[in-house]
Amino acid sequence: MFPILLGGDHSLSMGSVSGVARGRTGVIWVDAHADFNTPETSPSGNIHGMPLAVLCGLGHPRLTEAFRAVNPEDVVLIGVRSLDPGEKRLLKEMGVRVYAMHEVDRLGIARIAEEALAYLEGLPLHVSLDADVLDPTLAPGVGTPVPGGLTYREAHLLMEVLAQSGRVRSLDLVEVNPILDEKNRTAEMMVGLALSLLGKRIL
Repeated sequence: MFPILLGGDHSLSMGSVSGVARGRTGVIWVDAHADFNTPETSPSGNIHGMPLAVLCGLGHPRLTEAFRAVNPEDVVLIGVRSLDPGEKRLLKEMGVRVYAMHEVDRLGIARIAEEALAYLEGLPLHVSLDADVLDPTLAPGVGTPVPGGLTYREAHLLMEVLAQSGRVRSLDLVEVNPILDEKNRTAEMMVGLALSLLGKRIL
C-alpha cells in the first residue's frame, strides 16, 4: 500500500504524516514555505502555516497531543523561499535541515536530493509536496505563490532521485486551487510529479 493524500491546504499533513508514521519516519517537506509557525509566531494565525511545527511537537497542546509524529532532526525542507522571523528562529532551535532556493541554485537539486537521502539514511520516507514550491509561471493555481521556485526539470529530477532510493512510502499532494489554475496546468504538473515519484522514467 502506498497512501497518497490529496488536498487543499497543507494542514492536512498533520493527519497524513501522523497516520502513516510507524516508528521513526523521515519527512521530506517540499514547499516554498516552512509551515513551522506556532500561534505565538504566526503573523496571520493561519493553521496551514503550522502543520510541520505541530508534527515536530510545537504549537497548541490540543494539536500536538493528537498529531506529534516526527523528530525535528528527521525532517528535510527543500525549496523554501518565504519564511517568517519566528519560523527562522524555531527552525534553527529545533535543528531542522533546510535547503532554501539559495542552496538549490548553488548546489543543484540532484546533490540536495542525495544529501537528504543520506541525512535520513535508514528511515522510511514520507514526501509532502506543496504545489507552491514550483515557480508560479509553471504552477499558477496556488493560494500563496512565491516567485523564484523550482523549475520543471528540477522538480521532476528531485522526485526521480527520491523514487530511485526505494524508500518513499507515502505522499501528500497539496495546495492546488482549481479556481486559480490556468487550463489545469498546476494539477497536471502535480500528477506528473507524482508519477515520477512512483517510478515513471523516460527509459
